[in-house]
Amino acid sequence: MMEGMHDLPAAEAFRRATAAGRRLAGRCARAPRAQDALTALSCLALMSLDIPGLAEADNSLNGPLAALVLTCGAASLLLRRSAPWVTFAVALALIGWLHELTLAQFALYSLGRYRGRLAGTFGVIGYVAFAYVMFTLPGWPAHRGDTLSSFLGLVVPIGVLAAGVGVAANRQDLVRALQAQRAETSTLHAVQQERSRIARDVHDFVGRELTLLSVRSQVLARRATGGAFEDGFEELSETARSAHRMLNEIIVRRGVDGAPTPGIDALPELAERSERAGTPVDLLIDGAAYRLSPIRQAAVHRVVQECLTNAAKHAPGGRVDVRVQLADGHLHVNVRNALPAAGPAPAPVSAGTGTAGMSERIHTLGGSFSAGPGQGAYEVLATLPAGDLA
Repeated sequence: MMEGMHDLPAAEAFRRATAAGRRLAGRCARAPRAQDALTALSCLALMSLDIPGLAEADNSLNGPLAALVLTCGAASLLLRRSAPWVTFAVALALIGWLHELTLAQFALYSLGRYRGRLAGTFGVIGYVAFAYVMFTLPGWPAHRGDTLSSFLGLVVPIGVLAAGVGVAANRQDLVRALQAQRAETSTLHAVQQERSRIARDVHDFVGRELTLLSVRSQVLARRATGGAFEDGFEELSETARSAHRMLNEIIVRRGVDGAPTPGIDALPELAERSERAGTPVDLLIDGAAYRLSPIRQAAVHRVVQECLTNAAKHAPGGRVDVRVQLADGHLHVNVRNALPAAGPAPAPVSAGTGTAGMSERIHTLGGSFSAGPGQGAYEVLATLPAGDLA
């Protein structure tokens, strides 16, 4: 029992050390220069193991001078991202002078990682050819291979393995970059779609008001025939028609369906459909919200609709609280649902761009938008100016 208690502090210390190592690795991954410096120090530490034998077998350098030369060689790894061929050339120089193979491994990895498969292949060929020439010259140390078979068994695997690992890492970098580009493209596409929907709503709602204005102006112009305001009403009617034409030709490119986005009146039906699908909804709507402009009502409907869809995907069966309230001249939309208590379920099919669409619509109307988990629930907050109420 006592022995098990003594094991607990050791296990806790190991866990903390592992966590600290992961945090350090994460920071290094986000700081390329720090990662390059750490790589150079690691290479120098490996090469320093050869310093005692340099003066005896490889070269006439003394200990301090050998350490300085190896330090300069390792420092070339700071250029491994921008100029890996420089590091490769320095590695070949150390092979020819000190018969040092360690830096060549890092140089070949850098060629494959930051210049791709072709550069890695040429690097391996050049490295093996240069090392073979040095092997045939007098003075090649026995511990680096005293026969051709032992030499090739040491030199070739080092080069092929280092370059191969670098090429594999390069492929992973390309895949991650492609995935990030696809995610960005999907987000931009969602934003563009939302802008098209907003333009369509502008066409439907504002265009309707302009049409009514034009018709009303014509009626008033007929009533004022022969009066002082006849020309003014005619001009007002023509202005309304011109504005409507501009709206059609410049601002809006309508979709195939051409149907406007529903407003707050449609939220109860939306909640009922959600409940029939297995997601109960607690809906609370401020009575004054029904007097909002159609554009703002469409924004509220869009946000609530997307939130209910996300809740059904990621937290099926959980209750969703929807609050639509007016306060201090602003409209506040709050949608909140509890996070699933069980382990993560299989991820639903989703492009992950609904949040971007909601944010775009709210920001277009001069509002603010936030979404994210907190205190055991996922909460969406949208605030926008209420504008003039009908």
